[in-house]
Amino acid sequence: MKLPGNDAIAREADEHIVTRRVQLPRRVVERPLRQVSKRLLMALLVLVGTALIVYFDRAGYGDNSDDHVDLLDAFYYATVTLSTTGYGDITPVSDGARTINILVITPLRVVFLIILVGTTLEVLTERTREEWRLNRWRSTLRDHTVVVGFGTKGRSAIRTVCATGLKKEQVVVVDPSGKVIDAANAEGFVGVVGDGTRSDVLRRAEVHKARQIIIATQRDDTAVLVSLTARQLNKGAKIVAAVREEENAPLLRQSGADSVITSASAAGRLLGLSVLSPKAGRVMEDLIQQGSGLDIIERPAIKAEVGLSPRETDDLVVSVVRGHRVLGYDDPAVGKLQLTDRLITIVRSTTSPHPEIKAAPRERD
Repeated sequence: MKLPGNDAIAREADEHIVTRRVQLPRRVVERPLRQVSKRLLMALLVLVGTALIVYFDRAGYGDNSDDHVDLLDAFYYATVTLSTTGYGDITPVSDGARTINILVITPLRVVFLIILVGTTLEVLTERTREEWRLNRWRSTLRDHTVVVGFGTKGRSAIRTVCATGLKKEQVVVVDPSGKVIDAANAEGFVGVVGDGTRSDVLRRAEVHKARQIIIATQRDDTAVLVSLTARQLNKGAKIVAAVREEENAPLLRQSGADSVITSASAAGRLLGLSVLSPKAGRVMEDLIQQGSGLDIIERPAIKAEVGLSPRETDDLVVSVVRGHRVLGYDDPAVGKLQLTDRLITIVRSTTSPHPEIKAAPRERD
């Protein structure tokens, strides 16, 4: 396996050094042109409203030029007043006009100024809100899932995990492409733009607090480096990685991955099975698609199953995980089920799990 050259690594590091950041999913906002149009319309309404107030109370105003306030003078007064220019050529002279200026026109002046500087205020507010959301996200995030690589493999892995009940708020996507992270945000996932082989990028994804890490990068050498870095930051997380070539799987396991999936070989075996038996291939494809038809799941044995053989359980048990061993359902070493066993079963996706199964914590293999 070839590792990337120093020039390529340096180039990638320079490219991502500015773009590394955490992006929380954004709410859908209006287009800038629509926002500006709405602000202009609001400002115009305030201006017209102020002018009409002055015009209807024109007897209480004095004009230094002709002592008469008409509609044009009212709009002129509203304009210079709301913009705080205030030339002083038209002034309220009666008590009623001055009272209206205090109680009505002055608040309208404040509203008018807020509308004019609304863009700046919105930017400041958005930055404060985003910083608050980010700090809150960091403080509450625990036992989440980090997915490095949001390509075809990464997306499929996330959909499968979310189909089992994992909330989108508990998934963090790491990818070097800003456009890819934007796509992840659009689907409701938190994203970190950056190179997953760098420890500072993985720290931004809170890898040290993650329960499981999925590595779905495009290159096998990148997957090895990501696995090494992730395992250094988190000794207890479950790391699952995908490689293209089967010869690289042992190296990935040595780098810290608990499970390694060879994508090319797995696809080839499924193709071969589909050729020999199309229906069997269809069943296998159904099993690996969580949430439809048949699902294959791993769950702890419940109290009612202790002392039974795998064949005597309600679910179809295909394997029993005992300690670090995976035993077939017909393996004589299984004997009777124990409370510490974990069962790999095939169930229908519409079947609701036992209450004890839902509450049981996940264990590392």
